[in-house]
Amino acid sequence: MKTIKLLFLILLLPAGILTAQEAVTLEQCQDWARENHPELKQIGLYQQILNLKNENNATSYLPQVNLNGQATYQSDVTKIGLSLPNMNIPTADKDQYKFYLDLKQTIWDGGLSKAKELVNQAENAGNIQQTEVELYQVKEKVNQFYFTSFLIQENLRILEKKTETLAKRRKFMESAVNNGMILSSELDQLLAELLQTGQLALELKSNRETVLSALAILTGKTTALLNNLTLPEVPASAELPLKRPELDLFGTQTELLNASSEILKKQRNPKLFGFGQAGYGKPGLNMLNNEFDTYYLVGLGFSWNVFDWKNTSRQRQVLKLQQDIVQSKREAFVQNIDVATDQQIKKIDQISELLKTDRELISIRERIAQTSASKLENGTITTADYIQDLNAATTAQLMLETRKIQLKEAQIKLLNISGNQ
Repeated sequence: MKTIKLLFLILLLPAGILTAQEAVTLEQCQDWARENHPELKQIGLYQQILNLKNENNATSYLPQVNLNGQATYQSDVTKIGLSLPNMNIPTADKDQYKFYLDLKQTIWDGGLSKAKELVNQAENAGNIQQTEVELYQVKEKVNQFYFTSFLIQENLRILEKKTETLAKRRKFMESAVNNGMILSSELDQLLAELLQTGQLALELKSNRETVLSALAILTGKTTALLNNLTLPEVPASAELPLKRPELDLFGTQTELLNASSEILKKQRNPKLFGFGQAGYGKPGLNMLNNEFDTYYLVGLGFSWNVFDWKNTSRQRQVLKLQQDIVQSKREAFVQNIDVATDQQIKKIDQISELLKTDRELISIRERIAQTSASKLENGTITTADYIQDLNAATTAQLMLETRKIQLKEAQIKLLNISGNQ
């Protein structure tokens, strides 16, 4: 019956409480931070901009229609300087009126519209990749808060263990004081150490809440959900390929410059178009008719900028120099990554070596602390001496756990530097 009641209560618990007990991984936090980051929305917005630009570009082959009108008065008109008997040659009026529709249809634009489409796509790819670079940097912030929180969590665990050890000593010393075996000042020293340990634990808890709050803001999750973090498993790899999003960004910048160079080339191509005009005016096409009349005309035309004084050539040279700049930035970036990778590998090796001596040091410090505890019970050392040895053992444990976490963090950072995280 009790079992059934317990199961019923578990079913009634809010889903959030149950999920809060689940372990949260670093990868989950990174995914949540990416999904929650405002800049992720930019990718969809850039795609909408591309669609609008392409729609505008597609209209280049649609007819262009302009409605025009004008009324003019001119100082002179064309006259026929002949006088024929029995014939009156009309002369156009000086006031003229025109209301007409202009039509222009591109037949071939020299490949310019296709080149503009490629520029739009390259520009969009560059904008999206820039957003990916900025989103990748969010990982580093998540890593920092994640490992800091985990480090505080482990420090608290060791302090709790120290508090339990001091509490056991306290019971013995209270009994010894009551029996007149030791002075009350010895017990006071232990009580003071207990209070200081409690204060440190309280400070660490406050710091952890601050760190978890920052992680919660980044991920868009509650601090309760992030309360149970686990250290990630880091795959061993002798050599890591470079996969940073910045490399793709340099690539898209080069593609954009290539597409811009192609546009300059297409602008020099001949362009073929059809045109027409239909209107109503005085006079119409017959300049000797002073009556309002309708008219129209149609035709074919082409345009070709035969000589542009090498403007296009110089602009393409500018684009080539800009490509060289992008390439030099890429090389500088790769060089910086190589330096950071080398430093990080050395840091990992250093922490690994220190971990070997940490374990040996803990064994020694724990033996010393156990011996001091026995001496304290026998009254051969003071409480201050015991606390000093206990603090040394606790510090050794803290250093071991700290370096374990630092090693994981350094390994993750190495993956982050190379873009393999």
